Amino acid sequence: MKCLDFRSDTVTLPTDKMRKAVAGAIVGDDVYGDDPTVNRLEELAASMLGKEAALFVPSGTFANQVAILTHTNRGDEILVGHDSHIIMHEVGAAAVIAGVQLNLVNSVLGHFDIYELEKKIRSTDDIHYPTTGLICVENAHGSGKVVSLENMREVYETAKKKNIPVHLDGARIFNAATFLGVSVKDIAKHADTINACLSKGLGAPIGSVLIGTKAFITKARKNRKLMGGGMRQAGIIAAAGIIALEEMTKRLQEDHENAKYMADLLSRIEGVEIIWDRLDINMVFFKIEDGIIEEKELVGRLLEKSIKVNGTEDGEYRFVTHLNTNKEDVEKLCIVLSELI
Repeated sequence: MKCLDFRSDTVTLPTDKMRKAVAGAIVGDDVYGDDPTVNRLEELAASMLGKEAALFVPSGTFANQVAILTHTNRGDEILVGHDSHIIMHEVGAAAVIAGVQLNLVNSVLGHFDIYELEKKIRSTDDIHYPTTGLICVENAHGSGKVVSLENMREVYETAKKKNIPVHLDGARIFNAATFLGVSVKDIAKHADTINACLSKGLGAPIGSVLIGTKAFITKARKNRKLMGGGMRQAGIIAAAGIIALEEMTKRLQEDHENAKYMADLLSRIEGVEIIWDRLDINMVFFKIEDGIIEEKELVGRLLEKSIKVNGTEDGEYRFVTHLNTNKEDVEKLCIVLSELI
């Protein structure tokens, strides 16, 4: 029986074309810069996002953390949204790796209040204050919301007035571009560096790319080595990443439509409350009324039917559509869930 997995788009399996590309990849030692497949991937990523250079790294968290390390000095302070992935799901890495202090900006589903952001930027004239070394934004946001280009522009312009770099955690930047109906370059231009994941919705088995200027990427490449991210014959995995960028970025609308279809079906089940204002991409957030079914029982009973889901976070369930889930899979999930409830 096929197992349906709605836990995340990180569970996607590489396509047959990716597997063939992996098997036939021409490789070299990437630490020496000798892997032609990695080099091609990095050039493609930089071109697609409108920047000078890119660096292939093992994961999205790695990309964010090597960016923070490269942008900042020890003891700096970085400004991040209070509900960002860097804060919530990267195990405090910025404090450990870069030795920086994190100052939280109140985020409304990834959107910053510009007045508050300006107040958070430290004056360099006061010897008691740390230096504000970096501002980090996220789009698409982990809440399922896409941040407007206007808000990103305002953040970037505010940062430039103070000569502070901006890093974009764009793990799902292609989902954001799909929702907004714009080129990914239109999002990337409002940041100095970008993390773009090749796994998740794009289906590659491993990896992210960090994109920025040539000078920045040269410095980040050394920091990648410091962090243990020099991957040698990495063309084997980069080959799948090339297909992810060239082909899988063009099919994300299907995942978004399946998520909306799922939300519609789930909303018909008594006791299910869909969070409609966070349905921008491929994620459906919802709550189930107290007393209907316990979280542990729900997850366990679905698993008995070969359906994998995660439990709640902050009282909310999150079901995710992706490359390996189709409309029929969504219908099966909703039928089984309806029967359980």
